Amino acid sequence: MSSTKNIAAALSIGAAVALSGSTAFAADKLVISNWDAYMPADMLEQFEAATGIEAELALHGTNEEIMGKVVAGGGRGYDVVFVTSPFAEALNELGLVAQMDHSMIPNMSNLYAEAGNLAHDPGNQFSVPYAWGTTGLCYRSDLVSEAPDSWNDLLSPSEDMAGKITMLSTDRWLLGAAFLAQGYSMNETDPAKIATARDMLISAKSTLLSYDDTTFYAKLVSGEAIMVHAWDGWCNYGIGDNADIVYVIPDEGSDLWVDTMVITSASENAEAAHAFINFVLGAENGQWVAENILYKTPNQTAMENLDPALVEQFPNLGISPADMLNMEQLRDVGETQQLYTQTVSEILAAQ
Repeated sequence: MSSTKNIAAALSIGAAVALSGSTAFAADKLVISNWDAYMPADMLEQFEAATGIEAELALHGTNEEIMGKVVAGGGRGYDVVFVTSPFAEALNELGLVAQMDHSMIPNMSNLYAEAGNLAHDPGNQFSVPYAWGTTGLCYRSDLVSEAPDSWNDLLSPSEDMAGKITMLSTDRWLLGAAFLAQGYSMNETDPAKIATARDMLISAKSTLLSYDDTTFYAKLVSGEAIMVHAWDGWCNYGIGDNADIVYVIPDEGSDLWVDTMVITSASENAEAAHAFINFVLGAENGQWVAENILYKTPNQTAMENLDPALVEQFPNLGISPADMLNMEQLRDVGETQQLYTQTVSEILAAQ
């Protein structure tokens, strides 16, 4: 099968899509970097079967890890990278990601209209959203005396909750809890306000069981914790094991986080990279995200195909795109990121 036909197969469902040029990329594997278990295990095999295009997966543990690799290598060695929106925005500012050719991604039509109105990239010029969600409080409704509804319930908890709470330690979300409690922006850049958030978070340490970014839902299931600071999809992992676990967005609001796909500007397989993104945006792949990762996806076709019983079991899957866009999206804060990193180090080191 020729390379042009390979791309056409990826870009079309039921009909060939004509592509200009004769770029030869079939001899080279497409390199995708993603978090572990963040897409179907056999997706690359499915993609090759459908298109004839070979691809290999490189894993990254954090946004910071893959950001460092892309910056250090000028994007060389990677074709498609999954990153959270502030990192996509920063890579774009550095000229390390390509502009999207929407004519080669017809499955963009599967996305909600709101997915094209994201603050970091209106019109999806350099990134395509893959999953999105909120951050809030996840708690054991059978073990708390009163249902939490404020970030202050996390930072200044009642006596019966003290010592049974975990918080995320990743800088944007750790600081974000205090920013929202104080009525500040999730993307705060004022050093004085960042210092206020730091002091508030240091004070809150005495009431914490631990900082935990990976096993907090298991602590809820066991009862070791009764309230945790959580991403909505990760709270769902706990809900799946214990129906008494509840997720709530505090009255002060939440951030909107968006995990995206970008194509590196150094990619020599740009047409194949577009073909891969188009494949990912197929309704079945989007449905897999919601059913297996338990995160919401901007893929409207996929979300509308979900079993209503799944949304009943995991109510935060039903948060509407319009409601999510009422939350403040995480943005690149430029040089202030260095202050964030320093501040979080001070919080974690404080006795």
